[in-house]
Formats: sequence, structure tokens, C-alpha cells
Amino acid sequence: MSAQDDPRAVFDGPFPPSGILLGAMVPKRWARRAVTRNAIRRQIYAVAAAYEDRMASAAYVVRLRSTFDRQRFVSATSEPLRRAVRAELEQLFAQAARRCPTGAGQVRKMTEVAP
Repeated sequence: MSAQDDPRAVFDGPFPPSGILLGAMVPKRWARRAVTRNAIRRQIYAVAAAYEDRMASAAYVVRLRSTFDRQRFVSATSEPLRRAVRAELEQLFAQAARRCPTGAGQVRKMTEVAP
């Protein structure tokens, strides 16, 4: 059975014909609780979906680079944390949307910096 005939094959080649590939890295080092990591990851995918039509076809990686202050953001699903993450991601994806890669098949690394 060839790759084209295999129903498990997502796409043929290094990148899909259109759209973006997105990876979200939220390490335990910066977000200790799984509920926090999952909430941040969901935010990443939600904001990426909103910006998908403005971004060039490429692979993107969003990585949490520093911790969110547990004194300031007590609950993992608190509204202040949600707003802070959303604001950071909106800024990050707006910046990525302004940059146009010269061609498809690139891997763009985007980093998120905690407030």
C-alpha cells in the first residue's frame, strides 16, 4: 500500500499543501500543574486558529520560556491568567502574521514570554 492510499497518511511531503502546522511546548519547568499547561496550550491553539488565515503556510512552534508568577496568578484557570496569556499570544501571532516567510516549507520558531 502506497502512502497515497494509506488512510492514516495526513499529507504527502514535508508540509500540507496549505495551512499551518503548529506545535505548542509548555514544559513542566515553567508551568508545574497539568491544568495550567493544558489551559495555556488551549489558548495557543485558539489564538492560532484566529490568525491562521493571516499567516503563511509553514510550521510554527510556540514555546513557553518563563514562568507565570504563582503569587499573582493563584488559580490555573483564573481570568487574570487567561487574559495575560491571551494578550501575550495575540501580540506574538500578530508579529508572526506581519512577517512573511520567503517560501513554504520553513519552520518558524515563535516564543512566548510571560509577563
